[in-house]
Amino acid sequence: MKSYKTNEIKNIAILGNDGTGKTTLTESILFEAGLINRRGRITAKNTASDYFPVEQEYGYSVFSTVFHAEANGKKLNFIDCPGSDDFVGAAITSLNVTDTALILMGQAGVEVGTQNHFRYTEKLGKPVIFLLNQLDDERFDYESLVEKTKAVFGSKVIPVQYPLNSGPGFNALIDVLVMKKYSWGADGGKPTIEPIPADQLERATEMHKALVEAAAEHDESLMEKFFDSDSLTEDEIREGMRKGMTARGIFPLFLVCAGKDMGVNRLMEFLGNVVPFVDEMPNVSNTAGEEVAPDPSAPVSLFFFKTAMEPHIGEVQYFKVMSGTVTEGMDLINSNRGSKERIGQLFTCAGAQRFKVDSMQAGDIGCTVKLKDVKTGDTLNDKNADHSFSFIKYPAPKYIRAIKPVNESDNEKMMAAIYRMSQEDPTWVVEQNKELRQTLIKGQGEFHVRTLKWRLENLDKIQIELNPQRIPYRETITKAARADYRHKKQSGGAGQFGEVHLIVEPYTEGMPAPTVYRFGNQEYRITPRSTDVTELEWGGKLVFINSVVGGAIDTRFMPAILKGVLERMERGPLTGSYARDVRVIVYDGKMHPVDSNEISFMLAARNAFSQAFREAGPKILEPIYDVEILVPGELMGDVMSDLQGRRGLIMGMESENGYEKLSAKVPLAEMANYSTALSSITGSRASFSMKFASYELVPQNVQDDLVAANQENDD
Repeated sequence: MKSYKTNEIKNIAILGNDGTGKTTLTESILFEAGLINRRGRITAKNTASDYFPVEQEYGYSVFSTVFHAEANGKKLNFIDCPGSDDFVGAAITSLNVTDTALILMGQAGVEVGTQNHFRYTEKLGKPVIFLLNQLDDERFDYESLVEKTKAVFGSKVIPVQYPLNSGPGFNALIDVLVMKKYSWGADGGKPTIEPIPADQLERATEMHKALVEAAAEHDESLMEKFFDSDSLTEDEIREGMRKGMTARGIFPLFLVCAGKDMGVNRLMEFLGNVVPFVDEMPNVSNTAGEEVAPDPSAPVSLFFFKTAMEPHIGEVQYFKVMSGTVTEGMDLINSNRGSKERIGQLFTCAGAQRFKVDSMQAGDIGCTVKLKDVKTGDTLNDKNADHSFSFIKYPAPKYIRAIKPVNESDNEKMMAAIYRMSQEDPTWVVEQNKELRQTLIKGQGEFHVRTLKWRLENLDKIQIELNPQRIPYRETITKAARADYRHKKQSGGAGQFGEVHLIVEPYTEGMPAPTVYRFGNQEYRITPRSTDVTELEWGGKLVFINSVVGGAIDTRFMPAILKGVLERMERGPLTGSYARDVRVIVYDGKMHPVDSNEISFMLAARNAFSQAFREAGPKILEPIYDVEILVPGELMGDVMSDLQGRRGLIMGMESENGYEKLSAKVPLAEMANYSTALSSITGSRASFSMKFASYELVPQNVQDDLVAANQENDD
């Protein structure tokens, strides 16, 4: 197959909410490009993009699909992204390796997912084309949809087309860029192109003038010509639109009826003519902060952004040529691992189909197979390059479950399978949590994690259980208390003996050194001899003070006493959670000249600390998360009510482009099923993000329940 030059390549991400018709559009583009003989249907499970078993099982896209088409002699690389927010990782990856976003909207118009996708393009500075689909739906209302799109995304949204009719009888539109009427037969396909009817000329001329003015705004010479002649040629309009799109100063709005292949060929023509080329977009920087231009004559550097596990093939690795010209048989070095790799075969992609090419230039997207040790995120360079790339940033997980195999003997197999799947989707994160004593699988939502479970059980034949994660509570104290404990054991020969007297109190940064304490009628004067400050790996501190005088406990036993205290803080006395922010003063004790040893004092210290902790007004702290929700205004009340039922504290509300953004602080313990609940409350019309904020005291009734539950488990 033909190899394309850098200045002939354009990379485009297809985004949109579930149900907007991205997979159907992909079928029509591939059909128009002559890469498939007939368009597949989702219901028939024969589409070029949703070809993985889990996608066919559930009927929605799980993975992105890379494909290409040719238009006007230009290669258009597309990445069709899943619409569900649960699979947002694919959309973020795709936007980072493409240059333009094609955002689909169906008859429902602007949805929360639409706004989320637009935000990602905003952060990455990517040009955007809006595409209204489903014109044959009886609920399609062009005027209302355009009005809402402009209300949300601003006056930069410039319609390029409008329909002459919509609903089940849709068959014609007016294109105000080329000033032509396009109409189709009942089966779509090749359009009839005619002059604009007289009764539409006034409206079309008015929209054409608005388009020309928007195109001229981003080029001084075009603006001068527009002022002089009040018009521009078609090529000048395209040039102005390209510059405006690159600067995100214009968002063209097009129309298609993808299900009937109407308007798709015209869209491809526009993409081939107007969308910016890869070398017209800002350069990407490597991890050293150096810009890397898509120069085909530079040393070769490939960034691997996607891994797919395909039956009968194994790993298929997708890459973008960041610089240089890669050829078959080329030997490259993995900058992440130092290993050598040979590019045995090069393919350009068309969903499940792949076509061999001899070479690919900078900016192109392709795939290869049978690499030895290349993972998602790796970079391969030739000997004259030393690049590494890490520009893709994924959102934090929003849905966490503990995972374990039904058969314990499958644990190693399960972990290997999850690791393999995380290469396909980096937003699946697995963690062996020492504190919670659980293996956690983290994802973007219930569907996301449920998809992983389906694959494990149906493809890897590993039966698993998903359970709620334990909450990483923390324990601390609110007042000073004292205790002493004697550990004594005699069983023939050398025995064990150690006695520790200590005081515990809550620690705050900068508090003064201890001097005197009173418990009951007895006063305890403290003379610190040494102080150890331990920064706890789970947060907070332990301050350990040796105040023993008169040789009651030999100094050599102090490390063992500290170790005993630390061991008990790792399994707090109330719930077995980590304890934090405590000051411990060892002020007295006893030892035996023969029977005292480190283990004796470690055990004595552990028990003395536990007794004192329980008397020191112990409190449980829980993790609190900042939660931000984007929700339609009419559903705000229901969402707020649900949050308050989760002990959430509303921090603020603000309107954002027709939606409400709600900020709240919510305990992690109340967020376990929030992804599912929010989807149910809003009909999947809301989205949320969350990040750790702080540890706060739990209410007393919650603490009582937690302590009681821990005692039952201990029993």
